[in-house]
Amino acid sequence: MSDKLEDLVKTIRNRKNKNNDKSYTSSLLFGGLPKCLDKMQEEFDELKEALNNNSNIIHEAADIIYHLLVTLEVANIKFEDVLEELEKRKKQSGIEEKNSR
Repeated sequence: MSDKLEDLVKTIRNRKNKNNDKSYTSSLLFGGLPKCLDKMQEEFDELKEALNNNSNIIHEAADIIYHLLVTLEVANIKFEDVLEELEKRKKQSGIEEKNSR
């Protein structure tokens, strides 16, 4: 995991234990899974629009990564486990992996 992603995951985890009304991350975390899922959907729609319009793509991609990490944390899914799963998949083709499910 890049240092920047690792730092972001640490910040999100730190905010999970502190209900800080001045922290957007805390508001998402304490809003629970429904709030995070709604926000992630909104951000995904914005990324799709940005890609279709070829504008603001980097900003929207960063938003979706951030909201994915927050949502995973709310769902008690460790990002390290997601990375581990991706590492396992490198050993077979995507088609083979999909067919094995």
